[in-house]
Amino acid sequence: MTRHRLQERSRLSQGRRHPRIGGPATAVGIDLSTDDRRASGVGVTDGRRVWTGLLDTDEELLALVEAVRPGVVAVDAPLWLPPGRRDIHDRRGEHLRPCDRELLRRGIRFFPITLGAMRKLTERGLRLRALLETRGWRVIEVFPGGAQDVLGLPRKHQDLEGLRVGLRRLGLRGIRASATHDELDAATAAYVGWLFLQGRAEVLGDWTHGAIVLPRPEARPKGADGDFP
Repeated sequence: MTRHRLQERSRLSQGRRHPRIGGPATAVGIDLSTDDRRASGVGVTDGRRVWTGLLDTDEELLALVEAVRPGVVAVDAPLWLPPGRRDIHDRRGEHLRPCDRELLRRGIRFFPITLGAMRKLTERGLRLRALLETRGWRVIEVFPGGAQDVLGLPRKHQDLEGLRVGLRRLGLRGIRASATHDELDAATAAYVGWLFLQGRAEVLGDWTHGAIVLPRPEARPKGADGDFP
C-alpha cells in the first residue's frame, strides 16, 4: 500500500493522523493484526477522551507511540511464549502460559496462542514488543475480550453497538459511530492500559513467564449487568 493511500485512509477513518492527547498519563492500545496486510486498530486515552484509528505497519505503530509518548502501550496480542518454547513453532514446550491458565480458571474464553493463526499473531506481537521496549516504552499484554467480560460489556461479536455504548458509559468521549470493531477493541485495550497506570488493574501471571493485564472488578461501571452470553 502506498503512502498516499495510507494517508487517505487515515483521513477517512480517523479524521487526523495522530491524536491531540498524549503524555505519561495516557495509554496507547493496539488491537494487533497478524500482519500488515490487514490494518490494526489503535486507540489512545487519558481516561476521559479517546481517539481511535487504523494503521498497517509496525513502523506506523511505532510512529504513533513516538507521537503520543504514553505511559504504557497495551497490546492485544501474545507478548510471551509458553514455558519451554524457544519460538512459537517449538512443540517441546507447554501450550499454555500461567496467565492463560488463570483465564481458564476464571472462565474467560480465549484462543490458545499455539493454535492456528494465533501463532502468526504471536510472532508479530513478540517482534513489536521488542521494537517498543528497545525504544524505552513500557509494554503490557491485554485481552480486550476478557476486559469486556470483567467490565460487564459485550464482546464485539456479541453486540458491536452495545460495546460502543458500553465504552461511552465508561466515560470515554470520542467513540465515533463509524469506529470499526478493531478500533473498539483498541479503545478497550487503551482503557485497560490507563487503568494499569491508575493502579486499577490486576496482573495475571508474572512479568517473567507471561502476564496479562485485566481491569480490577471494581472498575466495572455502575449499571453494567453483564448479561451477555
